[in-house]
Amino acid sequence: METLYTASAIALGDGRNGRIQSPDGHLDEPVRVPRELGGPGGATNPEQLFAAGYAACFHSALKLVASRANVNASGSEVAADVSLHALPTGGYGLSAQLEVSLPEIDAATAEDLMARAHEICPYSNATRGNIEVTLALA
Repeated sequence: METLYTASAIALGDGRNGRIQSPDGHLDEPVRVPRELGGPGGATNPEQLFAAGYAACFHSALKLVASRANVNASGSEVAADVSLHALPTGGYGLSAQLEVSLPEIDAATAEDLMARAHEICPYSNATRGNIEVTLALA
């Protein structure tokens, strides 16, 4: 498998209440446990970062498959919700819901593009069979 790009990040501090940084300086943010989980909140968290990455990656894949199909996907948006779950084993797991908006495209074409984007998106490929991912048209 040919490597096309490698991203790097460092987690500092005490894990969930620390800081994340990238060596190139583009990412430098505090991370905090959300208030909903008993933490202080007030900063981003790993689930939020995963949701942002998945939304951006899926949107890129969606635009690519639309372009290849000669379909104008201008005005499109992808919203991602990532949920943290307690597992029966005592660990934790994630699920994701992607809501795709393609306002200029009929529902059948939009569904087809969404399914094709799900096949090529690196996040979708990484999560397939590992977490529940739900796709929906907005």
